[in-house]
Amino acid sequence: MAELFELFSMPFMQKAFLAGILTGYIASFYGVFVVQRGLSFLGSGLAHAAFGGVALGILLDLEPLYISIPFTILVATGITYVKQKSILGSDTAVGIFFSLSVALGIIFLSLKRTLTTDAFSYLFGSVLSVSNADLVIIGILTILSAATWPLWGRIAYASLDREMAKSEKVPVKKDDYIIAVILSVSIVVSIKLVGIILIASFLVIPAASARMISSTFRQMTLLSVFFGILGAFSGLILSYIADLPAGASIVLFQSGIFLVTMLFRKF
Repeated sequence: MAELFELFSMPFMQKAFLAGILTGYIASFYGVFVVQRGLSFLGSGLAHAAFGGVALGILLDLEPLYISIPFTILVATGITYVKQKSILGSDTAVGIFFSLSVALGIIFLSLKRTLTTDAFSYLFGSVLSVSNADLVIIGILTILSAATWPLWGRIAYASLDREMAKSEKVPVKKDDYIIAVILSVSIVVSIKLVGIILIASFLVIPAASARMISSTFRQMTLLSVFFGILGAFSGLILSYIADLPAGASIVLFQSGIFLVTMLFRKF
């Protein structure tokens, strides 16, 4: 108990817990659309696109998140445009932009003449790297994400039955761009805590766990948010107690939740 009290009294862990709660909410809330629409590969592709933006920010000596947000949004809209306007499948479009973004990221880092550890904290996540400025950015983006709540109903409808939504004049193609932008923001705000390597899991696992035991899309959304926040909070505690990387601990705990829900559904 004393160890936990010490944990919550440390400023850097307080920042980490606050960032974990906010990012856990954002990623898991929109993760339901990723799971329901089968967009897991898109989440992985946008995570690597964020790497290109982070690398460009490091090269320019600017806050990487400031650069990564518009960079990832640009890639996401590019993927959506190519998917809608060409004969290529979504996985092919993601693969093209995935490769391009990683290549640009490598080039940007190679042009940085001085060594930096920033890239590693973004790749693997670090609770020590969460700053007050990061919390402000995450908080603002959390508030902005609330602006999409009125669209939840129609996006959920299209996620469950895209063709029926089209027949009822729901702007499905327009909403595809909205989802792409939302996923970009969700990924970027989660980078500092979980890291680029594991961020796709942060989007997918809570929603997948919720889907295992949900009977409605609304219930799936609420459970996904609960699992996302629980996983982030508990994973940070595990990270501190066992002296493990924060991002990996969060994903490990979320994977444990998925295993429990899978067994619950089976038995």
